[in-house]
Amino acid sequence: MKRILLYICLVLLVTSCKKGFLDRDPLDAYNNDQLWKSENDVVAALNGCYNGWESAQNIYYMDCASDNAYGQYPWEGYTALGNGTVTPSDGDAATRWNFGVVQKCNWFLANIDQYPGTLERKDQYKSEARFLRAYQFFIMSQLYGDVPLVLKNITTDEANKMNRDKKADVVAFVLKELGEAAAALPATYDNASKGRITKGAALSLKARVELYNGNYQDAVTDYQAVMELGYKLYPSYADLFRIGNENNSEVILDVQYITDKYNNTQVGVMPSNGAGGWSSIDPLQELVDAYEMKNGKTITETGSGYNANNPYANRDPRLTTTIQCSGQPSYNGGFFNSLDAAIGGNANADYYLANNNTSPTGYVVRKYISNLAELGSDMWNTGLNVIVIRYAEVLLGYAEAKIELGQTDNSVYDAIDLVRQRAGLPKTDRAAYGSPAALRTLVRRERRVELAMEGLRFFDVQRWKIGPAVMNKAVYGTRPGSVNMTTGVITFSSANYTRVENRFFADKNYLWPIPQKDVDVHHDPSYQNPGY
Repeated sequence: MKRILLYICLVLLVTSCKKGFLDRDPLDAYNNDQLWKSENDVVAALNGCYNGWESAQNIYYMDCASDNAYGQYPWEGYTALGNGTVTPSDGDAATRWNFGVVQKCNWFLANIDQYPGTLERKDQYKSEARFLRAYQFFIMSQLYGDVPLVLKNITTDEANKMNRDKKADVVAFVLKELGEAAAALPATYDNASKGRITKGAALSLKARVELYNGNYQDAVTDYQAVMELGYKLYPSYADLFRIGNENNSEVILDVQYITDKYNNTQVGVMPSNGAGGWSSIDPLQELVDAYEMKNGKTITETGSGYNANNPYANRDPRLTTTIQCSGQPSYNGGFFNSLDAAIGGNANADYYLANNNTSPTGYVVRKYISNLAELGSDMWNTGLNVIVIRYAEVLLGYAEAKIELGQTDNSVYDAIDLVRQRAGLPKTDRAAYGSPAALRTLVRRERRVELAMEGLRFFDVQRWKIGPAVMNKAVYGTRPGSVNMTTGVITFSSANYTRVENRFFADKNYLWPIPQKDVDVHHDPSYQNPGY
């Protein structure tokens, strides 16, 4: 996975041109006779398929398309997706409509059998490529609906004439591919091969696809299979995402990065200006309010102990692990302060109304960067891996599928409680959450706070069809006030929260628009998603 020089050479071959509606390869521009001579060639070619299969940018920014966060810079691609004004001509509409990895995998699968020797791991290598291709089709089918199911290398003319296949057919293909891949993949690799696709990754993604598409019984079966593979929750939620704890027992699949070679260039978009960052991804007050109190009650419940004038005290510890809040310890010591325009007579570099790489909501991301200094001297060049699938999602997905099947039993509560207790919350109050409706509310809230800023919230809004309720309204940030920089105590100056923007949501927004350039290539307005 980390033989960077080998697969960069391959990627330069495989992704050197873009024509038509597919980002496709000039298949007649290189000579396959020069490849496939050894197993090292096969592995290098497979490594090329991994390049770009998922990215830190996609994971970090995706919550800005949901009610969790605000993407304040339109040129970064998520402002219009969040507020419902995206159009087919917006560049951000095309961020995930991309067949580059699909074409690389098609090329690999079409050519691997040219290797003249016996490959003990040939089925494994093929299965890795099939997973990577299936992942792309899953993402595109979720975001765009019907997608051309391109399963072979094609010419530019063929690409420009391809119709979109029905989402149901794409999903069926993805599930078949993942099921067959899982059977040929190992449960683990040695340390030198971390980041490669495993049996657990294939089964976990298959279960996610099934959950998203309402195939709850199949999802339960696959989640149970993953739960038998030996994954465990990492003991500390706060330390789970730190660079020193990468490849821990909870990580099922991640994107692996290496400083200076295949580096994570996106860390700097999260911190505020005072820490040298851009505040690009700004958590909303709506997400802050979703976290329970430490006693397991929501902030609106009687007896919760919530104090609006001391809002971050006695809360679910995941709140201040995930979100950098004023009055709380900052990344590099002291207290974070986004509320005061000046501190000690000097302009405050983190002031939320400064409009200078500061968050308009008053909140920035803390998850991934709670100990910013340990990432090195350059936050734009780090080796911080990005988790794509982890075991907590498996537990919550299992619980949700069982609830939707009407099979609420001890295993459902046990799965939820493993996640809650690891976070520092009490077990589920079974009297309060005894009905299917109440338990559904709990598991949905648990998904939101446990997986916040991990790129999954939009898909939950989409599949639960809650867009009008949570997206079609104004969204808010912190209340104005002041922070005592000695004690961290906040004094709020108003009861009103800061309005960040008005958002709009219609049924069309459950899907993203097909990029206009691809509609134009087909000369057919009906190629576009409805409403755009």
